[in-house]
Parts: sequence; C-alpha cells; structure tokens
Amino acid sequence: MIQNRQRLYEAILAKQSFLCIGLDPDVNQIPASCGTGVGGMERFCKEIVDATHDVTVAYKPNLAFFEQYGAAGWAALERIVAHIPNECMVIADAKRGDIGNTASRYAQALFEGLGADAITVTPYMGEDCVRPFTAFGAGRWTIVLALTSNVGAQDFEFYGDPPLYERVLEKAQAWGTPDNMMFVVGATRPHHLARARALAPEHFFLVPGVGAQGGTLEDVVKAGWNPQCGLLVNSSRGILYASPDSDFAEKAREAALELQNSMAHCLKATT
Repeated sequence: MIQNRQRLYEAILAKQSFLCIGLDPDVNQIPASCGTGVGGMERFCKEIVDATHDVTVAYKPNLAFFEQYGAAGWAALERIVAHIPNECMVIADAKRGDIGNTASRYAQALFEGLGADAITVTPYMGEDCVRPFTAFGAGRWTIVLALTSNVGAQDFEFYGDPPLYERVLEKAQAWGTPDNMMFVVGATRPHHLARARALAPEHFFLVPGVGAQGGTLEDVVKAGWNPQCGLLVNSSRGILYASPDSDFAEKAREAALELQNSMAHCLKATT
C-alpha cells in the first residue's frame, strides 16, 4: 500500500517510472492464445502484469470490461487485483459519483471488497459524493475527474468563467489532501494541464491520453511536473495491444520499457 504522496514519490524514484498501465481487456483484441471470454481476459491481464510490474508504479483496471460479465467477471477482477504485486498501486477505474450512503457503499465495495488502493470519482454532484471516499484515510486515494482527455469534455468541462474544470480543481481540494486525493487531468490539452498545475500545485495528477489519443509525454512533463513528480501517466492500448500474437506480453514489456526509459530521463533531469 502506497500510503501518501511521499511514499508514492519514493516508489517512482525506485522504479525510475511514473507509469500507470490501464487494464482494459477488450475481448475483441485479446490474442487468441489467451483463450476466450472471462478466462481469456484474466490470463491476458495476469501475463501483462507479470511482464511489466517492475517498470510501472500503478495498474488501472477499467471495471466496465469486467462488470459486463457479471459475477464471473467480478471474480476474475478480484483475482487479477490479488495478482498485482503490493508495491504497485491498484486504481479502480470506476468513475463512481453518488451521494451519502450510496457513495459510502461504493467506497466500501471497492476499497475493502475489491482491495483497490484508489478509485476514480465523478465530482459533479458535489462534496457529499466525494467525501465518503476520502474518509477512508491513509493509503486510500480518491481520484477526482477534473479535465478529461475525451472530445466530449468540451461539452461541460470548459463551460463558464472560470470554466467548470477549474472550479472542480479549486473546490475539491477542500475535500481531501494531497496525500489522499489526485485529479484526472488529460494529456491532450497541454495548455490546460499547465493551468491545472497552477491551481493544484501539490496534488498528483493521473494523466490519460498519452499515445493513442494524441498526447505526448514531453508535453505532459513540461506542463504538469512538480517537485515530487506529481504525475501518473496512463497508457492502455499502446502497451496492452502492442502485439496481436502470442508474444503480446513480451511486446507489452518492450512498449512499457520505452515509456519507462523516457520517464527515467525526465526524473534524472529534474532531481
């Protein structure tokens, strides 16, 4: 369990990596050698973890890919989470967002039931849909969606003056601390990433959008770096599907190593 941002920074320095690998096991892209259905997803994810855990500090299973299979999918997810080494953070990409007792039950299900270290949360119902997650204390991280990398972010997140994403960043900091709260800030709009860093200088950002969505590591580091790195850069498709064949785990490792090497260069240049 990575209990606070200092411990997270120490893990980053130890591995010379601030890589988060998204586990989005699409059954239409999993190599045939893994098998089919839930069993194929489980084998695929476990082999990805085995091939990459020494060069990544976090894994981010996307719950939708497992929940579509009901109880069997959830059971596979539990086994995958248990398979991830303790030195790696497990981020449940659930994007939960509800109030009061409902939010508390979501938090309990994912922190205690699944064993996740962190949960992505949608903040648009306000404080009482976030605090039940941050209330779990040390070693449990709440990751608040602020500025996402998708095209549709333009519909609401930039609305208003100041834009809504800025208000989320400013307001939500009162609901947690830099030791138990991060923000999702996408890589595809570097100018706004820099603005997010100005508004939340101490918090870690989980940054999607590098690679397949067009964001670059160089732009992310330039815009979002802080004295403790402050970044977990997520890559999913570029690593998971580096090969469609039985060598998928080997090729995934090569893709992860390429990113890790670039990250190590960034760390050496700034420490």
